[in-house]
Formats: sequence, structure tokens, C-alpha cells
Amino acid sequence: MNRSKKIVVLSHCLLNSNSKVEGLSTYSSILKKLVKYIILKDYGIIQLPCPELKMYGIKRWGHVKNQFDNEYFRNQCNNMLESYINQFKDYLLNGYEIKCIIGVEKSPSCGVNKTCISSSWGGTVNSKCIKEKIDNIETVNESGVFIEELEKMLKNIDLDIPLVAIDEEDVEKSLNDIKKILN
Repeated sequence: MNRSKKIVVLSHCLLNSNSKVEGLSTYSSILKKLVKYIILKDYGIIQLPCPELKMYGIKRWGHVKNQFDNEYFRNQCNNMLESYINQFKDYLLNGYEIKCIIGVEKSPSCGVNKTCISSSWGGTVNSKCIKEKIDNIETVNESGVFIEELEKMLKNIDLDIPLVAIDEEDVEKSLNDIKKILN
């Protein structure tokens, strides 16, 4: 079997939507289209770990970037990513091409261009404050914490791998943008 020597790196939930916060797994059709396209183009796939699942489990509540923007979470992300960075280097040193890393927009961990923040998310949740807390969540043009740490690690070793993302609110545009990179 001939190797294509082409690789795509995916956020964990793009191959395993079961890892998302319960109630947020809405894109099984996205997965099928994306993965089918990647396979038909003969790309190998590297699945990144999910830091939220690893640290909080499947029964976690949704979070915002502010909650993950701390040294402990960032250190854990770095620990999870270290072996992947070594894999990337090894592949590249041996003539492989890593075409892109695909994240998930609005994720507090894996957002590439957009993430969610809130100055009031956290603390006790009760019926009196929950609406106020939810109303305070906003989308901003920043990366999630896991992607920020990944970008730092790539920069530290002079690896320039394009980062793109699936935006669940504009799936077709996301897929078209990814297809342009993978062609």
C-alpha cells in the first residue's frame, strides 16, 4: 500500500461527537462530510485529545474560556500536546506533510478564530442567577485555550501548520474553506 504522506489533525470531537458537552453534539452530518472528504483525498488523520473530557468527564457543564485561562489548565494542555508535537516533528522530518489542524469554533478549548467568554460564568448556579449568567456569555474573536497552547508550542519549534475550524453556524463555508486547503 502506498502512503500519501499527507496528514490532517482534528480536534477530538470531530471524530467523536460523544465527547462534547451533553446536548451540544449537533453535527453528525458535518462529521460524515468532513471525514469522507479527508479519506477520499487519502489523508491520514491524527485525533487530538479533548482536554475538557480528560479533565472533567462526560457529565461536565459547559464552560467558557475564562474558566480555562489559568496556569493549571494551560499546563495540562501542554502535557497532553507534548507527544503530538513530537509526532508532528517526526512526520515532517520524514517527508510527510501536515496540511492543517482543524478546530471547532466557539469552543473554549478548541476554537481557532472564535471562542466563548463570560465575566460572570462560574460560582454557584441557582434558578435566580442562571439566566443572568447565560445572558452574559458572548462570542469573541479569539482562540480557545487548548489551541492557544498548541500554537505556542508550534511556534517554539518553528512549525507553521495552518489552523482552520468548523463553525457549526456555517458548516458549508467551513467545509469549503477546508477543502481549499486540502486540494
